[in-house]
Amino acid sequence: MKTILIVDDEPRTREGIRKTLEAWSSGRNRIETAASGVEALEWLQENEAQLIVTDIRMPEIGGLELIERLQDLRHPPVIIVISGYSEFDYARKALQFGVVDYLLKPIDKRKLVEAVEMALQRGDQKERVARMEKLVDPKLLEAAGQEKVYSVQVQEAMRYVDEHLQAQVSLKEVAEGLHLNASYFSVLFKEQTGLTFSEYLTRRRVQRAKELLAATPLSVAEIAEQVGYQTSKYFVKVFRDMEQVSPSQYRQSVTDAGEKIQ
Repeated sequence: MKTILIVDDEPRTREGIRKTLEAWSSGRNRIETAASGVEALEWLQENEAQLIVTDIRMPEIGGLELIERLQDLRHPPVIIVISGYSEFDYARKALQFGVVDYLLKPIDKRKLVEAVEMALQRGDQKERVARMEKLVDPKLLEAAGQEKVYSVQVQEAMRYVDEHLQAQVSLKEVAEGLHLNASYFSVLFKEQTGLTFSEYLTRRRVQRAKELLAATPLSVAEIAEQVGYQTSKYFVKVFRDMEQVSPSQYRQSVTDAGEKIQ
């Protein structure tokens, strides 16, 4: 269930939007209201909203200031602004802060519902992107994107690593399998991929661990073993060094993101 917060200092407008969205939602979404930007920020200290519909001009904290402050939240909501014709420049400026739409007063009910549906879809897309960014290592993604221009030896080495993540893999072992001098292979791999062989191996192991943390109920110790670490303690250290969170914290973060999408 997604939460929509309506922020407007005019009771009639606020209640009109609430009733329209409650009728449209039919209980699928939680509809909350705040009579000011101050009240909205206080509410957001204890609650989370996926979408905020806010008036642009309010006393104390106006819509623009509210929108700026929302960017500091851990999960910034998608925003729709409401404005009068005389406030169009404000609304246009609000678009610079990621506002997905603005509605002119008097508000057309059909346009309100269409804007809310589009905004919620946009929010889902942002959550999916955030989840993928947590899952995918950008350096590995870049390396994979260039794979077609790598030499046969480097491509074979990358394939060997991917197929033997659970085993103890060394640069010397891979170089011998390719019939190359270890020093030459080390330089060749770094020149073409931008990563040392050791860094590539570590990143692939952590990447696979992230996939297992996100998609399976395996314990951290079981995942450590599956990605080639003999002790879970060392695996946790490597994972934390790369991701700045522990494996358990990472699992919780991607689980939370997945729940928001549904």
